[in-house]
Amino acid sequence: MDSLLELSTLGTFVAVVLGLFLIPGPAVLLVLTRTVHGGRKAGIFTGLGIAVGDFVHTLGAAVGLSALLMTSALAFNTVKWIGALYLVYLGIRALREKPSSGEMPASAPVSASKAFFQAIPAEVLNPKTALFFLAFLPQFVHPEHGSTFLQFTALGLIFVGMSALYTTLIVLTIRPLGRLVKRLTWLRRWQNKIIGVLFISLGLRVAAQTR
Repeated sequence: MDSLLELSTLGTFVAVVLGLFLIPGPAVLLVLTRTVHGGRKAGIFTGLGIAVGDFVHTLGAAVGLSALLMTSALAFNTVKWIGALYLVYLGIRALREKPSSGEMPASAPVSASKAFFQAIPAEVLNPKTALFFLAFLPQFVHPEHGSTFLQFTALGLIFVGMSALYTTLIVLTIRPLGRLVKRLTWLRRWQNKIIGVLFISLGLRVAAQTR
């Protein structure tokens, strides 16, 4: 393993990833939304689903699928619009939920498994993530150290692990906010509308991406 990835390479990689995590993106907003709506467990599993989506992109970068998105405008736009429409669909569905009476939530909290499986395609269908892995990971891959596929995979797994840990820490940090939200009856009454707008905003952000 020492010959595959040098310690200096790993140290630089980890430092850069930590820096990137400090810039909030759609994945972080999705985790925050799910945590406030469905609780800590739903938020953690959303983060895990995002991590799985990132690993799919890792494999894609390793075998060249991300290169296809870089060179083919049709492939990029197809994935982009599928991802955008999926997020908008989630938003519209949330907007159509009946408002709460203030006594009870408008709908049952999102289960951990549902949050997990919804987060995976949301991340997989984000073409910007694929292009990020294509542009970012190769900087730390050195053919002279062995199999580039194994290097891509190792780096991707490190990224996935750090991503899962990061989103989990976010969920644990905002737990007090979740308790506060539950006490605000007006916010409980409008929570589905807020969540719907957030999801639709995420979808529009993905749709506005350019190569």
